[in-house]
Amino acid sequence: MNNNYRGKLLRLVKIAAAGSSSPESPHITKPATTTIQELQKSGKEEKRFRQHPIPNLWIPEIQHRISKVNPEMVYQETDVPPPPPSPKSDQSPEKSPGNSPRIRLKDGRYLAYREEGVPKNKAKYKIIIVHGFGSSKEMSFNAPQEMIEDLGIYFLLFDRAGYGESDPNPKRSVKSEALDIQQLADELEIGPKFYVIGVSMGSYPIWSCIRHIPNRLAGAALIVPVVNYRWHSLPKKLIREDYRRKLVQWTLRFSKFAPGLLHWWCTQKWIPSTSVLEKNPTFFNTHDIEVLKRIPGFPMLSKDNLQNREVFDTLRHDFMVAFGDWDFDPTDLSNPFPQDESSVHIWQGYEDKVVPFQLQRHISRNLPWIRYHEVPGGGHLIVHYNGLCEAVLKALLLGEEPLTLDHIHP
Repeated sequence: MNNNYRGKLLRLVKIAAAGSSSPESPHITKPATTTIQELQKSGKEEKRFRQHPIPNLWIPEIQHRISKVNPEMVYQETDVPPPPPSPKSDQSPEKSPGNSPRIRLKDGRYLAYREEGVPKNKAKYKIIIVHGFGSSKEMSFNAPQEMIEDLGIYFLLFDRAGYGESDPNPKRSVKSEALDIQQLADELEIGPKFYVIGVSMGSYPIWSCIRHIPNRLAGAALIVPVVNYRWHSLPKKLIREDYRRKLVQWTLRFSKFAPGLLHWWCTQKWIPSTSVLEKNPTFFNTHDIEVLKRIPGFPMLSKDNLQNREVFDTLRHDFMVAFGDWDFDPTDLSNPFPQDESSVHIWQGYEDKVVPFQLQRHISRNLPWIRYHEVPGGGHLIVHYNGLCEAVLKALLLGEEPLTLDHIHP
């Protein structure tokens, strides 16, 4: 039996580590804001989208070491859901492990949050900001303080299920993310309508809000939103050889069928694994790396924190929901603002190495009510670039479309 499990595991690793070829990508027209220099780079960028080196795990040394892994350790946790939230009868929104205020949801879970900007009762605009993978409610959204006060903006940030000081959700789904946001808004009485802004993986809850609670939205912005390669609308010729798709497939397979091995891989010391996320040019362009020099980075993704199985399982389940099967495809969504009373925006970096701009353009072209903004030279961390948050708020709240985004930089 052990040999059978080991054989299955080795076949899984070999499939996941298969290399990629590099046929030419179709031509994609760039937005009108693109500079001549960017157009000249377009051909090279298209080729890089199709052909990119990914670490080949199937080398003799790694194969030998993986073959020695105890199969029971790998398979013992397959398909076991995350633990339910522990009873907290002595807890209240005013009492949490980190002293953050919390609300209690209908299913008994606690959701931690923090408030920024002007007082809620004096605010003209109320915005819920949704953090991404490995982040928390402590994320930065650096809009000018003068602008916040002049416009009367109230920000509500919260720890998504399992992150920070919020309880995990054993039944996490794309829909549950939107319902958590709705309950948070209701418990804090911020009004019948509110704005939402999602960053990176925090964008799939925004798509869910557009799908499941469109009547609650006053406007929405998605910043470098993740793209799910299972969406039926994505052209196969565009995604077939995208190295990011292969990396997502590899991670999903191990998350579902071999979580124990994935945890071991992320925490072992002798082969670089999660450390490649930090300041690695494979994932971050030069502007992003400059940003990483002045922000905390992704502490939740460090090997030390990933040793904590609850932290690891939170990340694993969030990833599986974001890139798993959805109950809808974004390109099938209807405009939540059919009378043009507000708008939905996507903000994308042209040099984003995590989310390809080609796919973002495809989605935007299929949703003509989406207002698409592409930052020349922008990577995946554009939310930390000078001027980006201000531009997002002006477009979302005031309808002021930037003539150019060349001024946005680290």
